[in-house]
Amino acid sequence: MISEIFIKIAAIVLLAAVAVVLFLGIGTLFRGDKDKKTSNKLMQLRVLLQFIAIIVLVSLAYFYKN
Repeated sequence: MISEIFIKIAAIVLLAAVAVVLFLGIGTLFRGDKDKKTSNKLMQLRVLLQFIAIIVLVSLAYFYKN
C-alpha cells in the first residue's frame, strides 16, 4: 500500500506547484506587461493544476483511508 509519507509528499508537491503558478501569474499580471496572453495562460494553468490536485488528493483520501 501507499505509505502515509508518500501521500503527504504528493500533497505538498501538488500544492507547491499550484502556488508557484499562482505567484507567477500574479507577478505577470501586476508587472504591467503588454503581453496579457501570458498572464491569462498562467491563470488557466493554475486552474488546471488546482483541478488535478483536488482530484488526486480526494482520490488518495478516499482509497487509502484507514
